[in-house]
Amino acid sequence: MVGVLLDATAVPHDRGGVGRYVDELVPALAAMGVKPRVVCRRGDVAHYAELSGTEPIAAPKFADSPAQRLMWEQLGLPALVRQASPDVFHSPHYTRPIRSHLPSVVTLHDATFFTDPGLHSRAKGPFFRAATKHSLRHAQVCLVPSQATADELVAAVGVDPSRMLVAHHGVDTQIFRPPTAEQVRQSRAVIGLAPEEEYVAFLGTLEPRKNVSALIAACAQLAADASAAKGGGQLTLVLAGAKGWDDTLDEAIAAAPAGLRVVRPGYLPVENLAGLLGGAQVVCYPSLMEGFGLPVLEAMACGAPVLTTRRGALPEVGGQAVQYTEPDARSIAQTLADLLTNPGRRDELGQAAKKRAADFTWAASAQRHVEAYERAASSTLASHGRHSV
Repeated sequence: MVGVLLDATAVPHDRGGVGRYVDELVPALAAMGVKPRVVCRRGDVAHYAELSGTEPIAAPKFADSPAQRLMWEQLGLPALVRQASPDVFHSPHYTRPIRSHLPSVVTLHDATFFTDPGLHSRAKGPFFRAATKHSLRHAQVCLVPSQATADELVAAVGVDPSRMLVAHHGVDTQIFRPPTAEQVRQSRAVIGLAPEEEYVAFLGTLEPRKNVSALIAACAQLAADASAAKGGGQLTLVLAGAKGWDDTLDEAIAAAPAGLRVVRPGYLPVENLAGLLGGAQVVCYPSLMEGFGLPVLEAMACGAPVLTTRRGALPEVGGQAVQYTEPDARSIAQTLADLLTNPGRRDELGQAAKKRAADFTWAASAQRHVEAYERAASSTLASHGRHSV
């Protein structure tokens, strides 16, 4: 079996995004007999020892800083890789050590740095465009989470499609499953909702790409319409997830009518997510672009009716088991209103979502990763200069 060294130092403390991906991938690989050696932050050593079944390698303490981690990746990590001497080195978050000539696999999570540069900060966009091009040029295999992402990279960068391998994410149905009444009750208490308070939910990092300000505006319109029609009433919107760099949210919330209650519980531990998602009337994820859309899949596995867009990979994940909308506030409001007033449709979507979510497993994703590792290990291509991007 191919020996893999996996760099988990980019995993954030809150386990969002790349953290969920790595934390699910490592035990799935171990279950297949591929026990990756993990390089991680010092605080994650015990965590990855349990997940991988091998002794992790701790990065220096200063690598906890994102900027210093990137510097250490280039200056310190290559020596560590040579010392560990794996068959393949896996970088799960766009970047890889430039000076390392070991066969490598890099995961590229989306193509938005090229297709939608305005959704990223001025510093982040150019850096990750350069990192993506370097990985597509020098890594033996680049893993992408969807065919949509592969197609977008081909169109944007002109890369040879054979340089990429699609490995869909999976969902852990031991965690993400239709919640019990007690799980819903506990999640409501953690979030700060009344025991019977109905709500619309969003889960994800609060960043411009997620289009949360449009969702707030849509819910504000629904609350205003309900107030005008009934002389009262309230709509509750729960925005769960780590704070990103979207500076439009406070203004959008401030402009909302009294009939809209916006709850921002911040990052929630994974044990509260099934109750949050499965307890919602509707889970809304009106993203402008996604390389995969893991929160949509997790909500589907919890039996939640999901409202999302047709952008990027979202139709690849949702299929016919979710409701689609255009990403503007007016369209979101209209489609969300239709769902909130149609419990039969919500139940139909929830049942279809559970069935479709069962097709996405981490075991299948791990198998595709093993294919990438084996291809990289057996590749005779030089890790530099054979392909141009």
